[in-house]
Parts: sequence; structure tokens; C-alpha cells
Amino acid sequence: MNDLIGTKKFYATTGANIKKYRQLRNYSLQILAEKIGVTKKTVQRYENGEHKIDVERLKELADALNVTVTQLTEGAYEQIGVDSVESENITLPIVGKISCGTGGMAYELIEGYETTPRSWINGGEYFYLRAKGDSMTGARIYEGDLLLIRKQEEIEDGEIAAVLIDDEAFLKKVYRQGNTLILQSANPQYAPIIYSGSEENVRIIGKLKKVVINF
Repeated sequence: MNDLIGTKKFYATTGANIKKYRQLRNYSLQILAEKIGVTKKTVQRYENGEHKIDVERLKELADALNVTVTQLTEGAYEQIGVDSVESENITLPIVGKISCGTGGMAYELIEGYETTPRSWINGGEYFYLRAKGDSMTGARIYEGDLLLIRKQEEIEDGEIAAVLIDDEAFLKKVYRQGNTLILQSANPQYAPIIYSGSEENVRIIGKLKKVVINF
């Protein structure tokens, strides 16, 4: 690979990371542009890999997106034959409100960020939810616990998943019977919730991977 091709791939990979975190934060191109003092078109060129980004600008983008420079350049250095030193941790959002539209999922409210060991992550996109109520106490999940969720729509029967109902996320054991979705709490005081396949306001958004206990 010649230097020019490698450099283009470096900026294309970095740009894809910028776009990923911008969408994760639910920022428009205009919002991010205003945060770093450039035009909307410039941000778009960064994301498309059409514009070189100097170190200072990369730091500004990382600060605006509340991530590290390492996260923005993840996978980019390999394009120019340089091994990047990855941190043992990454930063993931704690999401307070989620919306789905046109097939996509957006985090409308991010309450904060949690430093997370990379060893907990195995491909895919992850985020945290904050446990509410006592409906999952039988699974040792209590109010205030942080729930590490892997974004996915398909799970096995009986697995615990985050289910979006009218833009609010609930944690339940999920079972399918044909087109029927059964949401089971892990507390006998709560009856199962049953939805037919015609319910458009119900959607599985992720699988529970780990519970971070709140002491």
C-alpha cells in the first residue's frame, strides 16, 4: 500500500468514527460544527475522509463528543502500518431515553459516561441503562444498578433484554411464541406482559451482558 492510499484510509476510518460518535450523542452536523467552531460542511468532509484533521482539531472533536482521541482514531493507524496502543478501557454512554425512527435508534438523553474495561466488550455496539424499580430483583438486578447492554434485536428465549416500549426502555426476560412477545419480570409480584406482532411500539433493542452493582 502506498502512503497516499494509506493516508486516505486513515482519514476515512477516523471520519467514520467521528460520525459514529456524533450519531451516538444524537448530534446533528450543525451542532457538532458549532461546538468546535467550524462549518457544517467541514464536519461532513471530516466524516467522509475528505479533509485532513490536525492533532489540535482531533482533540477538539474528541472533547466535543466526550470521547478520547484513541476512540476517534480506533482502527485508523493500522491503515498506515502503525500499531496503535489501545487503552484497557473505553467510555460508554449511560442512556436515559431512547427513540427509534426510520429503522434507526437514537440516544435522546445521555445522563453520563462510564469507563468500561475492553475485556467486557466483544464486538458490536454497547451502552448502559440505569435499572429502575424492583421487577428484576429475582435476577439480582436492583434499582440504580448499571446495565451493560449490547445492541441487538435477536435474542434467545429466556434471555434478559432491553425492550423499548413507547420510547422507554424496560429490562425483561423475553420469550417468543409465534408473533407474540412475552415479557417476564424476575419478581413474582409482576404478571407477564404480552404483546401481539401487530404492536409497533414494542421493540427489542439489546441484550443484557453485565450488571454493575450500585453499592
